[in-house]
Amino acid sequence: MTKKELAIANHDKKYNCCQAVACSFCKEIGVDEETLFRAGEAFGLGMGCMDGTCGAVSGAVMLAGFKNSDGCLANPGTKADTYKLSREILKRFEEKNGTIICRELKGIDTGKVIRTCPGCIEDAVEIAQEVLEL
Repeated sequence: MTKKELAIANHDKKYNCCQAVACSFCKEIGVDEETLFRAGEAFGLGMGCMDGTCGAVSGAVMLAGFKNSDGCLANPGTKADTYKLSREILKRFEEKNGTIICRELKGIDTGKVIRTCPGCIEDAVEIAQEVLEL
C-alpha cells in the first residue's frame, strides 16, 4: 500500500485530514500512531473546525517538526530549518491548489470546490514525501 493509499484508508476510518496524513508516516519519523493521532485531533476541519488552514497540509507541517526538531528544550537549534521546511510544504500546496484555506478548498462560500479532502490528503502526502524525503 502506498502512503497516499494508507492516508486515504485512514481518512476512511474517520481520521481527520491532519491525522490521516501524519499517521501515515509514524514509522518514518519514529513516533507511534496514537501520539500522532492525538497530536492531530484538534487540526481537523480547517484547524479546530474553523475552516482555516487545511488539516491535510497541517499534518504535513506537523511531520516537519517531528522529523527535523532536535528536541532540545534548553537551546532549540533546529527551529529555523524546521520553519523553512514548513514554508516549503505550504508554498508547494498553495501553488498546486491555489490556497491553503479549507473553506476555499471546499468551496464553502462559492459553491465551487477547488479540491476535495481526499485530494488534499493525497497532495499533502506527496509534498511531505518530497520535501521531508520520507
